[in-house]
Amino acid sequence: MREKGESGGGDPRGRLQEAGLRVTAPRVAVLNAVAAHPHSDADRVAAAVRTAIGSVSTQAVYDVLRACVTAGLLRRIEPAGSPALYETRTGDNHHHLVCRGCDAVVDVDCVVGAMPCLDPGDSHGFAVDEAEVVFWGLCPTCRAR
Repeated sequence: MREKGESGGGDPRGRLQEAGLRVTAPRVAVLNAVAAHPHSDADRVAAAVRTAIGSVSTQAVYDVLRACVTAGLLRRIEPAGSPALYETRTGDNHHHLVCRGCDAVVDVDCVVGAMPCLDPGDSHGFAVDEAEVVFWGLCPTCRAR
């Protein structure tokens, strides 16, 4: 099991086997693509996979992304107004900074304390185990423009 904040990079074949998933060229290529370019959308992942292994359908890439998210190998985030983005950093409760100018996304460690980092004023009986926070602003490059 990965420690809190570990990127989840590593050997994709071993990660797939540990998760109980069959090792296939598309799965390895997807994990490699997301590790190389965190916070990528499915189209960017599909383009990288096609560069790595040749022809693969967009649906196959979506299927691999879904399987890897379900298995805990990838995390899917959905900043408002953006397509779903994927990253290999799983198993912690980190958050994100998103630039309103260029859409850059950066990881931010847990806001305060241990998971879930934030407690709702009224949990309505839910057992809260995760809080997802997205900070919005302008990155240094966009601020300098």
